[in-house]
Amino acid sequence: MKNKDYSPVEGRSWLAPTAVNGISGTVRLPGSKSLSNRELVLSALATSESELPDLLDSRDTFLMIRALETLGTQITQQKGIAATSIIPATTDIALSAEIDCGLAGTVMRFMPPVASLFKGDFTFVGDELASKRPMAATIASLRGLGIEVDDGDGHLPFTIHATGEVEGGYLEIDASESSQFVSGLLLAAPRFKNGLTLKHFGHNLPSLPHIEMTLACLRNRGVIVSNPEENTWVVEPGPIQGKKVAIEPDLSNAGPFMAAAMVAGGTVKISDWPTETTQVGQQFIDILTAMGAHIAHDGMDLVVRSGEIHGLDIDMRSCGELVTVVAALALFADTPTTITGISHIRGHESNRLSALVQNIQSIGGNAKELEDGLAIFPVEQLKSGQWDDFQDHRMATAGAIVGLNVSGITITDINSVNKTMPNFVELWDSLLGISN
Repeated sequence: MKNKDYSPVEGRSWLAPTAVNGISGTVRLPGSKSLSNRELVLSALATSESELPDLLDSRDTFLMIRALETLGTQITQQKGIAATSIIPATTDIALSAEIDCGLAGTVMRFMPPVASLFKGDFTFVGDELASKRPMAATIASLRGLGIEVDDGDGHLPFTIHATGEVEGGYLEIDASESSQFVSGLLLAAPRFKNGLTLKHFGHNLPSLPHIEMTLACLRNRGVIVSNPEENTWVVEPGPIQGKKVAIEPDLSNAGPFMAAAMVAGGTVKISDWPTETTQVGQQFIDILTAMGAHIAHDGMDLVVRSGEIHGLDIDMRSCGELVTVVAALALFADTPTTITGISHIRGHESNRLSALVQNIQSIGGNAKELEDGLAIFPVEQLKSGQWDDFQDHRMATAGAIVGLNVSGITITDINSVNKTMPNFVELWDSLLGISN
């Protein structure tokens, strides 16, 4: 596929612009990363060619595309239109390959079950920080399926020795640290000889909407799936249909722009907000409304208008990836905010609980880390300073939100947004009326 090379580049500090006047603008978001990488996997395992209009072009999708191409999938960007065609790989060819996961959770959790369907030795590596992300559940699940795995301590790097056939059947895993462990297995399960009955037995299951998204993607491809009881999923063996699947705009990435209307004052319109969706970003509507935003649909668009910003007490276990936006808004609220149910985001791209507290305190804010969340207390005045992105795209965009109301906020490396939204700065500047 001929697209931008998102190999790691030198960091670039960025002075977040401050909003002088209220803002008014329209934002057209790139495609959903969660949907893009799920549909890429299903297209690679399908029985015929697929087409994915509006596929996200970012580092996470670049890594997924490169990984699938390593296994023989043919992926082509069609000239002149925003669509990508995928011709599935043949699994009866012996391969040996190294697969670079970068810092992408979907690649490191989705690709090992996919690679197990091919015959060969596959070594999974990643960025330096990738070795800190939880992978024990993926490794344990592969072994439970009879696949030989060489690993050190339950993290990247590790190597699987695949025979090209997976029996499937019944499997129990502890997915308490990420729902991606479940989704990765479910996506590959139709190609297992006996399908898969998967049961989660841990104390917690974060981000359940992402599993529901996976089930919807499978059903749309003709796969028979069910959820017979809580924390149990059944995928029947059978073909995965190749088809044309349009990728929705990324609603999680809508958060910073919706927050901008609240912090800077004014109106922001998000184009083409889907009428029905499994994306967790849909929850922004209720969450930000509770924090004081005025939100309404205008045809196919979503309009966010400013209001007073209120603190709230909220359990965000189902939508942990939205926490950084809520935390940034909480700095400007009229009452304290407590966010719970999010201990699992310590294992995201960064330890987001620790990173948020560190950044907030560094600019004179008042925040403390809880056992399973955060408490943020508004202060009279915040100060300029460095906002560390921790190589985490959502930490970088949270800093941009803060910078709207606090001058002199410098993001240590704005290039971290390449993970899911490479055009973030362009969209942000356009919203603020800044000409590049």
